[in-house]
Amino acid sequence: MVRVLLVALVALVLPLALVPAVSARALDEQIASKALRGTVHARVVLPAGYASSGERYPVVYFLHGLPAGPDAYDQSRWLGRTLRQLHRAAILVEPQGARDGDSDPEYLDWGSGRDWETYVAQELPRWVDAHFRTIPTRAGRAIVGLSAGGYGASLVGFDHPGRFAVVESWSGYFHPTDPTGHRPLDRGSEAKNAQADVHLLVAADARARTLPAFFGFYVGSRDTRFRAENARLNRELNAERVPHAFTVYPGGHTTALWQAHAAEWLRMALNHLAGAR
Repeated sequence: MVRVLLVALVALVLPLALVPAVSARALDEQIASKALRGTVHARVVLPAGYASSGERYPVVYFLHGLPAGPDAYDQSRWLGRTLRQLHRAAILVEPQGARDGDSDPEYLDWGSGRDWETYVAQELPRWVDAHFRTIPTRAGRAIVGLSAGGYGASLVGFDHPGRFAVVESWSGYFHPTDPTGHRPLDRGSEAKNAQADVHLLVAADARARTLPAFFGFYVGSRDTRFRAENARLNRELNAERVPHAFTVYPGGHTTALWQAHAAEWLRMALNHLAGAR
């Protein structure tokens, strides 16, 4: 009788004991930033088994669209669900890319307290590597983004080629725009405008042979704001014989398009990163 009771208790307790080891975990982290002169947030999704594996993991940094409020980083939970469904061991980091009074910084450096590019490219990976078991090298990092986040990912990825092995833009663009997406932003000088132009950054990296291991981008066929520029970059890359992936999908500039293709593009990113070890 005692043995039966013990078996029953083990059967009840064992599934509960396994939950932390097999379930993915999402954290809302606060990060002190010198570049932004304040505290900003990031959503960090740890893979299943992280708590008990002892392994180090590749990291996918995902930039949200703009203009946005300060909590936009926490509004794409479907990304974490998609990554879990792939059964691929990786850490997903979704950083805050805007805040009250600064809703459309375009992931650029604007000066003291508004240096978003410096935060995303340098401070954020350094903080993540210090607080989680990552593969803390270029081979273990991808930067991906949608819409304005696609511009941010391309800007950061090509402006800091030694930091990210994978760069992806989902319905993004390749020069900074105003909140409507129709007009370019003037940064005040020809030099600053050139520094923010991904077309020029890609060409410079191609000449220096410092390209990422994988660069891919896509756009919707009915995306009237950004399809033409995506097609232009594709032509430029083909002319320079730069390896890349480019697709035009049926659809517009919508969450439905990004959700429909998220699994495919996350898988492509992870295929070009070092695996958990």
